[in-house]
Amino acid sequence: MKPLSENLAETDHLYSPVAKSPSVETDDPLRELLKRCPASTYQAARLYRQSGDPRHLPTIILGLLEKFVEPELRIKLRQPADTLCLAADLGIDSLSMMEIVILAEEVFAISIKNEELRSVRTLGDVKQFIAEKVRQPPQPHDT
Repeated sequence: MKPLSENLAETDHLYSPVAKSPSVETDDPLRELLKRCPASTYQAARLYRQSGDPRHLPTIILGLLEKFVEPELRIKLRQPADTLCLAADLGIDSLSMMEIVILAEEVFAISIKNEELRSVRTLGDVKQFIAEKVRQPPQPHDT
C-alpha cells in the first residue's frame, strides 16, 4: 500500500487551480464551427480565445466572410481594403449576412441585434463593429 503522500502527489494535478490551455477535445466545437473556413481562421480563433488579443480579429473576420463569399470573389479578400462593400464587392446577401452574424456570435461569444447592423456596409465597418462588440461586457439576454 502506498503512503498517503504518494497518492496525493499522483492526483495533485487534477485539482490544480492553474488554468490550462484548451485541449484538442475542448476545441472540437470551435473546429466544427470553422470547418469551411481557411485553416488560419481556426488558429486565430483558438489563439484569440486563449489570449483575448485583438490582433487576431482581422484574420478571424476575413475567414468568416470568406466562408460565405463565392469562390470567384474570394481573391478580393487576399489583400482586402476596408472599403470593400459587403454586398456589391463580395456578393454577401441578407441571408449570408445572417449566417455570418450567427457564426460570429458563436465564435466571439457575443450577441448581435439586427438593428446594430444597419450601418455595417463595408469590411472596415465589420472590423470596427466586431472590435467594439468584443470589448463590451456581456449583456443579459432578453426574455
